[in-house]
Amino acid sequence: MALPAPASLPQKDASPAVDRGRDRLLPTLDDIWNDIRGELRGEVPDFTFHIWLEPLELAGVEQRTLFVRAPDHVRTWVRDRYLPLVRAAAARGFRDDAVVEIVDGDWPGDSDGTSPVAAVGPPAVERLNPKYTFEQFVIGRGNRFAHAGALAVAEMPGQAYNPLFIHGRPGLGKTHLLHAIGNYVGRFGAGLTVRYATVEEFTTEFVSAIRARDTASFKARFRGVDVLLLDDVQFLADKARTEEELFHTFNALRDTGRQLVMTCDRSPDELDGLEQRLGERFASGLVVSVDAPDLHVRRAILEKRARLDAVDAGPELLDEIAGRVDSSVRALEAALIQVVAYASLKGEAPTPDLARRLLKRLKPNPASGPCTVAAVVDATATQFGLSPEELLARDRRPQVAHARKVAMYLARELTDQSLPEIGRGFGGRDHSTVHSAVRSIGTGVRQDPELAMTVESLKRDLVAGR
Repeated sequence: MALPAPASLPQKDASPAVDRGRDRLLPTLDDIWNDIRGELRGEVPDFTFHIWLEPLELAGVEQRTLFVRAPDHVRTWVRDRYLPLVRAAAARGFRDDAVVEIVDGDWPGDSDGTSPVAAVGPPAVERLNPKYTFEQFVIGRGNRFAHAGALAVAEMPGQAYNPLFIHGRPGLGKTHLLHAIGNYVGRFGAGLTVRYATVEEFTTEFVSAIRARDTASFKARFRGVDVLLLDDVQFLADKARTEEELFHTFNALRDTGRQLVMTCDRSPDELDGLEQRLGERFASGLVVSVDAPDLHVRRAILEKRARLDAVDAGPELLDEIAGRVDSSVRALEAALIQVVAYASLKGEAPTPDLARRLLKRLKPNPASGPCTVAAVVDATATQFGLSPEELLARDRRPQVAHARKVAMYLARELTDQSLPEIGRGFGGRDHSTVHSAVRSIGTGVRQDPELAMTVESLKRDLVAGR
């Protein structure tokens, strides 16, 4: 399919914009840890990161000392094998003289990571994953058009397809393309500035700027760049003040010939709860979709991932995984990581038979129909000794609220529903409530073995019953 002709836009100022004022807002623990995690991701293979480093959390900061909380099952290994790596990442992402201490789950610290942290030194560089490049993106029938549009934008920011809007189900490569654009511009853009942020981060920074009465520095950070990359814009829905700010940011960027690229889990005309004028602007450039990869592309993705991460995976093993996992690129790579990690921990070879046994246990019937929110609600209610009506009601008792969060997490993991659709399935709750529940239980399963076993048991029962 041929790309439409690039839109005729005003020529942009060739002088690079300067990102001013960032240090006027105090970062939170989450901000600091996100920068450090970005450094760690670029230093180790993905399967190593997911097994040993992803469960870590920043529990607190005292001057130059970072207290990093590690769950019991990884603490000793991280302290013995990866502490120097974490310290080096902290020196790059936090401050040059950073000190890192590994602490246990009982260490008292900031419970939600949102408290401001003072005196953190110079700001970190933009959070672009160096592994997400156009060279590492596997092209297939379902993503060819999106890849071509993203590459055109990277080569001619502000002059081809502005804005570029990429939509599709989670885990199909939208974020990869965003980072690829940013990495390409950073390498070949002759000093052009790039900022990547999720809409959640955009919202958080905007709210912080309002509270600090310093919206000027916020505007400088997001309107003063040459290329703005926004991930997951579906989370804008029903955030009136943030929508208003993004509307003006959009106009400021496009009117000066600067580039805006967005990703979303659905097309602009399917965004419920979004101002019409903003949806119209999202659709005013090039709108492209990414679809699930076919078997040939899935096999190529696994082969490239194994080569990049130096994973010992033979062709028969890759064939087995590619044939069994077809939902998304993310699920495909996660399956490879699980099989290789399991084989490493058990001292076994990562064979097709091991993949068959492990993936069958995680997903016994890959050919069956999709799981539904209603099925998740019924199964979770039974597990926690509740009725489905209690789970869906406005009942805030701790045991009911916990069960409801688990059900929302499972609905996100096992169904194809978006967050707003899941919220409607849980008695008309807001998508932000679902997002908070998914994040809470996602953290919980990494720290609480009992919760992890409960969630895994529910997963097996729901998948087996499909």
